[in-house]
Amino acid sequence: ISDYFPKRQRATALALAAFGGGSMVAALILPRLLDDMPDRKAMLAGAGILVAGLFVGFAVANYALLLPVWFALGLGYSLAQTPSGRLLRRSSHLEDRPALFAAQFALSHACWLITYPLAGWLGAAFGLPITFVALGLLAAAAVSAAAVLWPAADPDELDHMHDTLEASHPHLSDAAAADGGYRHRHAFVIDRHHTRWPASPRDR
Repeated sequence: ISDYFPKRQRATALALAAFGGGSMVAALILPRLLDDMPDRKAMLAGAGILVAGLFVGFAVANYALLLPVWFALGLGYSLAQTPSGRLLRRSSHLEDRPALFAAQFALSHACWLITYPLAGWLGAAFGLPITFVALGLLAAAAVSAAAVLWPAADPDELDHMHDTLEASHPHLSDAAAADGGYRHRHAFVIDRHHTRWPASPRDR
């Protein structure tokens, strides 16, 4: 390979290959892993690996040590990202999925639009060690927010109340009258009949 690529290009290619190798390992183990582990745990574990890799990057002193860090970052990235399609499908009805996937695509690219230039500016202005730490702190804040906003107890089906639908509405065919409304249980997603998540056990 040295006959075809300058040294710097070869080093970049190998680093990208290490990242891709980590992603491939995650892709190979995820199908079996997700049979035994909830999506939340797998995705937060992957995000945690990303955070750890960024902080370890601060202490990397040579290229040989950089490659395993890049492998770990690829592993964590794939663990965090790959199950997102399952999560979006679980969170929507068939007719709403194009809009939901488009929204997720737009949001993820908006985050990249901020962090990519930030990484470049920090690297040029303060050096790579400071850049690793800054991005690690940003990633840690994001993972912490995800762990709080995405509850560990997240069943597919929820008991909940309807107090705005008429008793004859088809959606209430299996509901029972209760507390001035109608209560039933089913796989719960946000849609035109369920505009907010049940806020408390009493609402459920």
